[in-house]
Amino acid sequence: MPPLESPPDAFSAPAQNAGLADGHGRRFSYLRMSVTDRCNFRCTYCLPNGFKKQAGLAPELSVEEMVRAVRAFAALGLWKLRLTGGEPTVRQDFTAIARTMADVPGVRRLAMTTNGYRLAERAQDWRDAGLHAINVSIDTLDPASFASVTGHDRLADVVCGVDRALEVGFDAVKVNTVLMSSLDEAEWDRIRAFVADRPVAWRFIELMRTNDNAEWQAGEAQSGDLVRARLACEGWVARPRKAGAGPAVDYAHADFAGTIGLIAPYAHGFCDSCNRLRLSSRGKLHLCLFGEGGLDLRPLLQHDEQLEELIAAIRRAMPDKSAGHRLREGDSGTTPHLASIGG
Repeated sequence: MPPLESPPDAFSAPAQNAGLADGHGRRFSYLRMSVTDRCNFRCTYCLPNGFKKQAGLAPELSVEEMVRAVRAFAALGLWKLRLTGGEPTVRQDFTAIARTMADVPGVRRLAMTTNGYRLAERAQDWRDAGLHAINVSIDTLDPASFASVTGHDRLADVVCGVDRALEVGFDAVKVNTVLMSSLDEAEWDRIRAFVADRPVAWRFIELMRTNDNAEWQAGEAQSGDLVRARLACEGWVARPRKAGAGPAVDYAHADFAGTIGLIAPYAHGFCDSCNRLRLSSRGKLHLCLFGEGGLDLRPLLQHDEQLEELIAAIRRAMPDKSAGHRLREGDSGTTPHLASIGG
């Protein structure tokens, strides 16, 4: 079976503009907006003890506040929007959020990241709401290991959700898997079988250190070089990245319908092509997932008349974006766990 074809031209990137750049010459087209930091899974590398509500935090952004934020970023040339969490679908108004964001002028591509627990039942609703692409987290295809990693025996349901997403016509369906020491020959064979006849992009993500998982990460982390070497040995060929794409390098093989890719944040030069910004569920602009603090935009999200002031504030923040993170030096910034910002 031939490899996965490129998405339709209808979703090609708009012409490059001079809207938003940082002090290192990088231009930005992609906003990852967290709609909640809550999650119902207890993944070992993120929230092993489950989500704990912190006292004194401001409420999550309202739909109206999100719209004002996205309008500002779209006016600055960011045309790809991903809804993240936490687990975004724990918000009961998630479908309404997706539908509203799809209608914001300038948003040409709307995506989401999910643990997949509601995907089988809601895939059609989310596609109808205007979502084009979906990423699903599956860290292992072994049912017992999946339950151990996530705290839920839901692998069959999540896989069913991936198949349902393909059925209803998402133009891109991707699977995210955190690269850990548990990747053995049996797991690799299961993944190869999964993408053999499914046109999905399976991505390994190097396990990233956060302030809450440092000791665990040190014992579980694996280098992406292992994946690269195996792919090369089996005849997989790297595909060129598309405009507006994330940092993954995807590899295709003539005998597989899907692709296998790698996101390697510990590789030298990883941040050189950064094209994304992050907005937390409580309105903080994060220039880097592993940066310090964040710029609170919420006071500028209260009225439509604040749009120009909001745009100016975002522009002023950009020179402070660093050339790269400091993960290789063991510095995770102020990020307690990935769900806190929307990894």
